[in-house]
Amino acid sequence: MSSTAEQEETPPTTGRVAKAGAVPGNESDRPPVWPGAPMPLGARFRVGPDGVAGTNFALWAGGAEAVELCLFDERGTETRLPLTELTHEIWHGFVPGVGAGRRYGYRVHGRWDPWTGARWNAAKLLLDPYARAVDGSFTLPPEVYGHVRDWPEQHVADTVRDDRDSAPHVPKAVVVHDDDDWAEDRRPKTPWADSVIYELHVRGFTKLHPDIPPELRGTYAGLAHPAAIGHLRRLGVTAVELLPVHQFAHEDHLLRRGLHNYWGYNSIGYFAPHAGYAASGTTGQQVGEFKQMVRALHDAGIEVILDVVYNHTAEAGELGPMLSLRGIDNRGYYRLQQDPRRYADYTGCGNTLHVVQPQVLRLITDSLRYWVTEMGVDGFRFDLAAALARSMHDVDMLSPFLAVIAQDPVLRRVKLIAEPWDVGNGGYQVGAFPPLWTEWNDRYRDAVRDFWRGALPDVRDIGYRLTGSSDLYAWGGRRPYASVNFVTAHDGFTLRDLVSYEQKHNEANGEGNRDGTDDNRAWNGGAEGETDDPDVNALRRRQLRNLLTTLLLSTGVPMLVAGDEMGRTQGGNNNAYCQDNEVSWLDWSLLEDPGWRELTELTARVLALRHRHPVLRRRAFFAGTPQAPDGLRDLAWFTAQGTEMTEGDWYAPAATLGLYLSGRDIPGRDARGGPVTDDNFLAVLHADHRPCDFRLPGPPWAQTYELVLDTSREDQSTEPGTLHPGGTALTVEGRTVLLLRVAG
Repeated sequence: MSSTAEQEETPPTTGRVAKAGAVPGNESDRPPVWPGAPMPLGARFRVGPDGVAGTNFALWAGGAEAVELCLFDERGTETRLPLTELTHEIWHGFVPGVGAGRRYGYRVHGRWDPWTGARWNAAKLLLDPYARAVDGSFTLPPEVYGHVRDWPEQHVADTVRDDRDSAPHVPKAVVVHDDDDWAEDRRPKTPWADSVIYELHVRGFTKLHPDIPPELRGTYAGLAHPAAIGHLRRLGVTAVELLPVHQFAHEDHLLRRGLHNYWGYNSIGYFAPHAGYAASGTTGQQVGEFKQMVRALHDAGIEVILDVVYNHTAEAGELGPMLSLRGIDNRGYYRLQQDPRRYADYTGCGNTLHVVQPQVLRLITDSLRYWVTEMGVDGFRFDLAAALARSMHDVDMLSPFLAVIAQDPVLRRVKLIAEPWDVGNGGYQVGAFPPLWTEWNDRYRDAVRDFWRGALPDVRDIGYRLTGSSDLYAWGGRRPYASVNFVTAHDGFTLRDLVSYEQKHNEANGEGNRDGTDDNRAWNGGAEGETDDPDVNALRRRQLRNLLTTLLLSTGVPMLVAGDEMGRTQGGNNNAYCQDNEVSWLDWSLLEDPGWRELTELTARVLALRHRHPVLRRRAFFAGTPQAPDGLRDLAWFTAQGTEMTEGDWYAPAATLGLYLSGRDIPGRDARGGPVTDDNFLAVLHADHRPCDFRLPGPPWAQTYELVLDTSREDQSTEPGTLHPGGTALTVEGRTVLLLRVAG
């Protein structure tokens, strides 16, 4: 090619690089390939014709001209076997004698025509999208790109094909044989209203735990260890939400800076447990280790929810590597722009899976069912779920993806959590997902942060958030537990950093502190970062108690982030996605500090209170009216003067709220069909720095109140237990949550 103009007029079919070598292996040395079957997709070990054991391989590759199965022995020698059977765009074959542990990949032949979106390149070894295990890591040298990555004219580099062999540089899929039927497993099946979610990272949660054997730290086996599970049980959480455990790859820009993708939101294998988290091996052993972890958590009464990333893959945009789907059928798997060289990007990661395509929808739902039925998990949190709900362009709550999930007999019965937004136009969809779905409620996060830093113009929003966000979810039969309430998540400040920093400090990420959000809604208490000032530190710990207590007493499903209950810090980094080190790992030595240990004990005590009292985990929205002719309203709001709030009070600035919860005649019935009743509670949230006198509502609300929680106290090891008559003024210290139970 003599010029850029000439390149654009005549699409090139090969790059200016060495051609791939001849097909390895002698014809006589190659095993036979029998026709096999097109179903199921992937590699399945089974007994074939005449009782001969082997593996059936099946790959959907719409539009491809030919497919080669590539088998690798222990020395890495490659044997290529053409798959000649084609059924409904699925290339398939049965190879006798191939069993568990055998490594393999595919080479897919077809046109190289990026101008029409065709990017087949048989020089690149491709990962099976249905691979159940992956051996090796992605290092992303130039050979793994379908185009010439370092072509001098970068604006057309993606059009110049690279014919170098990528096989020596990429991981291999592994044949897995597992006949486990889960007969002995007992799923906890915790009702949504009773659930408490604990978001954790498999590696980060266990990497520094002193009571987990060193060889198990950072692994699935480490999370299954009694020391790890013991902490979860002491806290009282009912489910762990694991940051991505699908096989993922590291981005090139991170590898160039000596960093790695720590969070894992860069999937490339939707059926394979990430090999880097396995202590037992990576040629199939990771599958059994993951299952043992799930069983151990189930035995402890803890559900397992996976954070899944079906909106994009690790192949990025047109300048990204060729690892799997791009080389199998680029146009079939990805949303392309009007210019088919370019990718539609609703994720901010370079590409978006084309979920309206049947084969893509099948890939996702097959993966989801696999993790439920064969890996034992109990639910999923869908990253950037709005991208999955897009039809051709707009977010559509009648989209194929949501319709398929709603009717699937397996998936409609597990926990489904949407991150209800993406980065495209119209992508913010909080409150819009249909029944069956719960949602991360970022409006809860923002309102609670703003209330405790004194930034709310009035109290209307915080009122909705504390009581289940009926303004967002009281439609279509949805319930308060449609709202997954959180103050922090993996993305953003930790809870301790939220009260210690007002500005992000992401310099260690190597992006000039430009990455990460600037909308932190944080308040540092008067000093940026760590300080020796005892007054500032005391204030920060009180704010931590306020934030945690507010979260755990609110109606809806609370989500904690691992380590927030013990004061974990990331040093002000609010985007630690690439910090696979002490910045992100949970520091268990914090529990040796009495102050942080007390915070953990407070968290466990409030969770125990929540578990004991159904009025704190309601299954229906409050009505604001009496549920019986002689009863009190199920919900009432009070000013600091002890008077019920008027409409005007909701529109006025205020730092103090009283929230009365009636436990009489709670909607719903118990397991035996009887009425559900509970104590009555009064919660007082006071965000001003000055003390106030709060007049406790007298009869008919209460004769006497017993103080149960007081976040102004440094020592949270015991309940206050003091009694206060109704109608009297109770001094509430500045920035404090009180919880009082109606006595008698």
